[in-house]
Amino acid sequence: MSKHIVVIGNGMVGHRLVERLRADGGDRVRITVLGEEVRPAYDRVQLSSYFSGRSAEDLSLVADGFYDGDGVVLHLNTRVVEIDREGHAVVTAAGERIDYDRLVLATGSYPFVPPVEGADRPDCFVYRTIEDLEAMTEAGTRSKVGVVVGGGLLGLEAAKALKDMGLETHVIEFAPRLMAVQVDDAGGALLRRKIEELGVVVHTATNTSRIVDGDACRHRMEFADGGSLEADMIVFSAGIRPRDDIARAAGLTLGERGGICIDDHCLTSDPDIYAIGECALFESRIYGLVAPGYDMAKVAAAHVLGDDAQRFAGADMSTKLKLLGVDVASLGDAHGVTEGARTMAFQDERAGVYKKLVMNAEGTRLIGGVLVGDAEAYSDWLTMMQNDMPLPEKPESLLLGSADEEGAGATGVDALPDGAQVCSCNDVTKGALCGAIAEGNTSVGALKSCTKAATSCGGCLPLVTKILKAELVKQGVAVNDHLCEHFPYSRQELFHIVRVEHVESFDDLLARYGRGHGCDICKPAVASILATCWNDFVLQSRHAGLQDSNDHFLANIQRDGTYSVVPRVPGGEITAEKLEVLARVAKKYDLYTKITGGQRIDLFGAQVHQLPMIWEELIAAGFESGHAYGKAVRTVKSCVGSTWCRYGVQDSVGMAIDMENRYKGLRAPHKLKFAVSGCTRECAEAQSKDVGVIATERGWNLYVCGNGGMKPRHAELLASDLDTETLYRYIDRFLMFYASTAERLQRTSTWRDNLEGGLDYLKDVIINDSLGIAEELEQQMAHLIDTYQCEWRTAVEDPTVRARFRTFVNAEGGDDHVLLVEERGQKRPATSEERARLKGIPVAVEEA
Repeated sequence: MSKHIVVIGNGMVGHRLVERLRADGGDRVRITVLGEEVRPAYDRVQLSSYFSGRSAEDLSLVADGFYDGDGVVLHLNTRVVEIDREGHAVVTAAGERIDYDRLVLATGSYPFVPPVEGADRPDCFVYRTIEDLEAMTEAGTRSKVGVVVGGGLLGLEAAKALKDMGLETHVIEFAPRLMAVQVDDAGGALLRRKIEELGVVVHTATNTSRIVDGDACRHRMEFADGGSLEADMIVFSAGIRPRDDIARAAGLTLGERGGICIDDHCLTSDPDIYAIGECALFESRIYGLVAPGYDMAKVAAAHVLGDDAQRFAGADMSTKLKLLGVDVASLGDAHGVTEGARTMAFQDERAGVYKKLVMNAEGTRLIGGVLVGDAEAYSDWLTMMQNDMPLPEKPESLLLGSADEEGAGATGVDALPDGAQVCSCNDVTKGALCGAIAEGNTSVGALKSCTKAATSCGGCLPLVTKILKAELVKQGVAVNDHLCEHFPYSRQELFHIVRVEHVESFDDLLARYGRGHGCDICKPAVASILATCWNDFVLQSRHAGLQDSNDHFLANIQRDGTYSVVPRVPGGEITAEKLEVLARVAKKYDLYTKITGGQRIDLFGAQVHQLPMIWEELIAAGFESGHAYGKAVRTVKSCVGSTWCRYGVQDSVGMAIDMENRYKGLRAPHKLKFAVSGCTRECAEAQSKDVGVIATERGWNLYVCGNGGMKPRHAELLASDLDTETLYRYIDRFLMFYASTAERLQRTSTWRDNLEGGLDYLKDVIINDSLGIAEELEQQMAHLIDTYQCEWRTAVEDPTVRARFRTFVNAEGGDDHVLLVEERGQKRPATSEERARLKGIPVAVEEA
């Protein structure tokens, strides 16, 4: 006879249990699921995406028809009020009595709301269900200021939701740092700085004592230190508590601070009742992540079906998230509390990156880590830690990014044993992935479908992709490098299609070689390809809709919604008359001015409707667009060279001006920066640029593929002692070869690292013309040089294009809500706290 299994709770973990029971139990079980919510199980991990346009249906975890078959029944909007352990039955709030052979409690948790006077006022919310989000969205339409109480994972998710609503957003955290459980002091400080740069005001070590009526807003939050903050809506996200009320009433054993005690089979103190997920307490610990809950569901399902071998042994709480656009990851013993633990850290405040390794006492194994600002290494580090893999001889290579880009840390995916767990959420091993690939699942989508790897939190996706590529290479199969789902081609293949077939528009390319409507990946990528090939004005009607936000307005959008104006200053040389024009324009439009590392003057703070007027004045004085907004040639930096410097051996300024005028406006897969130094003292820093030229007594040395930024890389010497004509010929070939073969958003440094044959191969192509394409590359560059146009001039002279430059589509003028403050003799954007003060909203004064 089949067993009747009753499951209380239809969240992510409860639904996973039902999936396992149906898949493995067949007709041996009948299942009844009782869920309190009005909708079936949905992805609570991705809940914040609801604010980005995903519907409740998009978030659903339930396949069509899942509950339509025999053997399983789902009751929604049903609350269980009693467990009759002696009678083996549960009783619902409607009085219905349902018998069971085995009962599984998957009741989850509830949001903790601090016992603060006024916490139950209208427009105070928790962040837990889709209904909560719907209520927040409605309140957001009549609010200006929003506050989140809680600076943990969900608190920062909630803060993003408020920020996306356009509210002035504050985060209040009782602890001295954000995400106190996951990151250390240094990581927390960097996380705070990056979040504040995005316009969110953070208050740490702050305790709310009560909430009362506000003056300027609906609420005033009064703090224990005497400060206060006014807000229109408040979201409590201060942690969770296990839903153990019916278990307590039924006399099941609970922990001192709550949670239903379970053994390693997920059994409670009653041999016929299991508990899984956030309501369960295993060895005095509640696991608040979905991966341990899924593991419990697997173990409980197996035990129900008679398999005693599988046991729950606890779980790793490592996690990777993107919080308010900031990558954050925490692994294992992130705080180094293990006896004898050793730590090694790297911090780059300029780039906004913090990385910490926690090693065992011998320094041979990774036992924990923290990543803030750049979490690309998370999956590699996690794999090394979970599989007890040895650290490389120089562990600092893991911090400095010198590990093999295609491998797992310093060891490569081939070094992973088949039993290595790749996806902890769904318990998928490397061996399972390799087996699925061998059976013909040769795309990431197919692997996700058949193994469920990377379908929950997504943190393992990079490693899954690496394993897939490595296995395909072993099988002699070409690796799929399609640009996106709309084009079954790589960027390089699309470039050649556009060039050879003379395709001149995205619509034509999509109709002939793609499918669907396109997306935010392929549209800008194709726009860049079209610009590189044909040099059409990017805001032509057929191209304008493809551009990203910066190219769409020919200016870089700034944090306060204004734009920067960056005129080209070839080689950094500028006349006094042009300086006067820049000063006059800056004063007239109240713009902030800054001399950049690329030797030009940026003007910040222009509103959209002002851009054409500013451009007209600059164009009249002889300026052109500096293309600071595009994936294009930006600047050619120079020293003063032989013109002034006693060490200079060539005219570096003249060369830089000539070079910038030659290549200005060239569109490419990524931005390009050049430099020319007048001698080997290298004052222009040419060896950190995509194209660097250094003068010698016999000509010019040409360096390529360097860059600064988050992962600095020295350029490499391509050729020495070149005359000017040969120098330009090699640069022409190099730039067009890069533009035609690089992947989307791939810098020259990464492109060079991925070239099979490395620098020798590149020299062979550029200098020796080993591919027989040198003349073609030179002709392509000549076309771009001959068809150059200043995009600013074209925009202001075309009435149709000019009409798009409006701050508001239905009103003239600018945005009065852009607030600036004085600093060092200029105006800059106000911070959120300063904006609050300027608007007359009281803000708590936070002590450092």
